Amino acid sequence: MLEKKIGFVGGGNMAKAIIGGLVKSGQVAPSNIWVFDRKADTNQALAREHGINAAESAEALAREVDILFGAVKPGVILKVLKDLASQLKKEALVVSIAAGVTLDSLATVLGHDRKIVRVMPNTPALVNEGMTSVTPNALVEQPEVDEVVAIFASFGKAAVVSEYLIHSVVGVSGSAPAYVFMFIEAMADAAVLGGMPRAQAYEFAAQAVKGAAQMVLETGKHPAELKDMVCSPGGTTIEAVKVLEEKGFRAAVMEAMQQCMAKSEALSKK
Repeated sequence: MLEKKIGFVGGGNMAKAIIGGLVKSGQVAPSNIWVFDRKADTNQALAREHGINAAESAEALAREVDILFGAVKPGVILKVLKDLASQLKKEALVVSIAAGVTLDSLATVLGHDRKIVRVMPNTPALVNEGMTSVTPNALVEQPEVDEVVAIFASFGKAAVVSEYLIHSVVGVSGSAPAYVFMFIEAMADAAVLGGMPRAQAYEFAAQAVKGAAQMVLETGKHPAELKDMVCSPGGTTIEAVKVLEEKGFRAAVMEAMQQCMAKSEALSKK
């Protein structure tokens, strides 16, 4: 169990996912978790649900914790952290989940002597299947990096990623659930066209995607090899694959992700 006090400034969906993962996994005692959100109802609801502490103010929370999560929107994260910088313990670690906000920008408001970690979870974290990139600055020691990775692994998977790869993370993980939802929707629509009830079509399509993804993770086989296992000579699957190739399925996915990564890079420079 992690014997540190952890605080969340902001009580939105991602903070809820992290808190839920921590409490469920038993990594941190609920009595060592604090939350502060501008909405008092959110504070009290999280405190009741998980048995954690609702802080009276962001400043009081900052003075108390060893690890502070900045879980507010990217547009306000720098102002919020700047206001709290003087309240933090000297050795406190700050973790930002704000997309597009660089380590350098965070250090500018927190101080260049502050240990900072930039993370990027994705929305499947809300169902304990998240994928999170963890990017520490040079001051963060390895045991602390391991602690942050373990926190995010409590509701999915997490891996350390260099900051120059963040835009790739956005494309392949942060934004990727949207592409997958579109794929599931398209498959379900086709099944409905074939006469299947819509609710059943969504279930079949979603489970096919979930199961296929699990095969990639568990077998370690190349996706192409797994695809070939399904394609019988002259069969139905290879017919579908042929159409996807003719319509430029791979190229469309790759181009979409390139545009996504380029947009991420452009936004980070504003």
